[in-house]
Amino acid sequence: MKKISKILAALLAMTLLFALSACGSSKGELKILDTEYVVEEYAICFAKDNEELLDKVNAALAELKEEGVLDKVVDKYISGAEHDLTFQQDAEGKPELRMGTNAEFPPYEYREGDEIVGIDAEIAAAIADKLDMKLVIEDMAFDSIIAAVQSGKVDMGMAGMTVIEDRLQSVNFSTSYATGVQVVIVLEGSPITTVDDLFAEGANYSIGVQTGTTGDLYSTCDIEDEGLGTVERYNKGADAVQALVSGKIDCVIIDNEPAKAFVEAYNK
Repeated sequence: MKKISKILAALLAMTLLFALSACGSSKGELKILDTEYVVEEYAICFAKDNEELLDKVNAALAELKEEGVLDKVVDKYISGAEHDLTFQQDAEGKPELRMGTNAEFPPYEYREGDEIVGIDAEIAAAIADKLDMKLVIEDMAFDSIIAAVQSGKVDMGMAGMTVIEDRLQSVNFSTSYATGVQVVIVLEGSPITTVDDLFAEGANYSIGVQTGTTGDLYSTCDIEDEGLGTVERYNKGADAVQALVSGKIDCVIIDNEPAKAFVEAYNK
């Protein structure tokens, strides 16, 4: 495994093990179901009255895609491939590009010490360079990002955010910069063996999600509102995984990349 993946797994393992030492853990390893829950496109959100910045960011994204920068950044955090790109080397004194995120969503955004790193952080830095601006990242709860964008507290929201109709009523979105897949994490031996089991007749599972994410929105609409189970919401994806391994819930619905990192960290 490449260096970046090892560092990420180690950080997640420390987070999970610290919590589990306090609450105890269940037997068996974690696994990701083979079937996908949903495939989605990630984009950057902007206030409805900030179309000028939206257009500039879309132009920057188009250039970064054509130059291969987007692929290089994603490959760095997904497969561990190194790149020699540098961002924000001479940003001091430039106007700020304020990005709202939730640094609990590896590998898209997470903390290494005091620094927020990940796919979104690097792509945002590359965009800021294109716009001749200085990137400033503000960490906040995921479900506070859209409100922060609407109020002008930040200029844009970038946090593995999916374009869905409910959000389009509040904000505008850029073109997509990455594809995400929502998956289901269970413990080995779980009666949930495919995504279809969540919708089977008589199903009544408790599902853990991070508040405000598409995992929350989809499972609420598809499962809880249909009387097929209950949705338990947590501030962090790691908290939902901790609840799963301690037996409080039956599964977790989350993006595939953080899911892989959480599972690897716990199963070490």
